[in-house]
Amino acid sequence: MGRWEPDARGRLEQAAMELFEERGYARTTVEDIAARAGLTERTFFRYFTDKREVLFSGSAALEALIVETIGAAPTSVAPLTAVTRAFEALASWFESRRGHARKRRTVIAAYGELGERELIKLSTLAAAIATMLRKRGLAAPTAALVAEMGIAIFKNAFERWDGPTGTRLPHASRQDGDATRVPRSLAVHRPRPRAEPRRCPAARSRRSGREPRRSGRPRRR
Repeated sequence: MGRWEPDARGRLEQAAMELFEERGYARTTVEDIAARAGLTERTFFRYFTDKREVLFSGSAALEALIVETIGAAPTSVAPLTAVTRAFEALASWFESRRGHARKRRTVIAAYGELGERELIKLSTLAAAIATMLRKRGLAAPTAALVAEMGIAIFKNAFERWDGPTGTRLPHASRQDGDATRVPRSLAVHRPRPRAEPRRCPAARSRRSGREPRRSGRPRRR
């Protein structure tokens, strides 16, 4: 295989996943990955900072696409629906990489450091989603709640999509989203006007300078 053939990034990803599966993540080196792909280590570092980034390099692009899709949703769309639809928009991309996704999930589950990094990436995505939801009019606490719910729905749908049943990702996401809709009252933050405290007649009379009116019959002496 020629060293300068196209799709070097894809070849490196494929080689890395094959080696992670065959030898384990810890026993695979950058040199091994480059050799399996028919490329040099220098070429590897043009695309990835280290072997770990082979598993996480697409996170920033996915985050940008999800946030952009949420921002483009009509204002009439409920917040949680906008989030789940954004994830559904990625379904065709995930379907085209089903094999890669399964291998990636297996590798990450086997190593604690990779699992921690995955959680950090999801937390960063949730924060980005919450920021966009605040721009759409949600109060900060509600935006954070909806973002976390959206991430949880996606994770649950992804597990079923990647599981033995092979549920389609859009169907699973929509089904979970319908079961956990946020009430319409949380759709947009509209602060309620503060009600003026009620005062007793004596207090109102003192404020106006008048003698309070007494009710009932006069006392007999």
